Amino acid sequence: MKILLLGGTGLIGKQVLLSLVFYPQIKKVIVWARNSQSASNPNVPIEVVQVNWEDFQSGKVSIPDGLDAVFCCLGTTINKAGSQEKFKEIDYEYPLLAAKQAKTKKVPGFYIITAMGSDSNSSIFYNRVKGEIETELRNLQFPFLGIFRPSLLIGEREEVRVGEKVGEFLGNLIPFGLLGLKKYKPIPGEYVAKSMIHSLLHDKPEPNTSATVKIYENDVLWEIGKDHSF
Repeated sequence: MKILLLGGTGLIGKQVLLSLVFYPQIKKVIVWARNSQSASNPNVPIEVVQVNWEDFQSGKVSIPDGLDAVFCCLGTTINKAGSQEKFKEIDYEYPLLAAKQAKTKKVPGFYIITAMGSDSNSSIFYNRVKGEIETELRNLQFPFLGIFRPSLLIGEREEVRVGEKVGEFLGNLIPFGLLGLKKYKPIPGEYVAKSMIHSLLHDKPEPNTSATVKIYENDVLWEIGKDHSF
């Protein structure tokens, strides 16, 4: 299998690259990144391509041919982006542009990280944008669309996100499972990454339909991640 990874330098993207060594079915990974030295795994053939997103927007760079899937792990926060407009550019416009190109190139599978609570009608801007990109991707009708909705993410990042550090602390303190709140429990980035790879290898388009959509909520991501820990 040959996949294109968008967001290979973020928390989940890095975990995707680290996990690939356990999945010999994936023969090649192309990573788009601003820094050509920013993504690697010595055990997996990885081609890191320096991509300026402005060039991608203008059409100077396009998705390669012959892909089996696109993994979209792009994402930021409004605080880091600096404005709602910039946030939406990264979390909505870039993924949608990539998806449209992937559809044109007849890529059979598109897999994207959104968020728990994604809802295009939400009054919360973050959740609304996540819901809007899900709606747009559904409308493109990929043979298979995987949507992954994690709660707060746990893991090492280049920058400190206070909300996620608080979530990690609460995740160790509160017995979410015993309280019936497992779908809210903060989740390790590696569990989400492994769930994406698991979906790629095991989920198939439903018979007699042109477009299959499968949504992975946080509690399911936990179960898959635990079952596929190494």
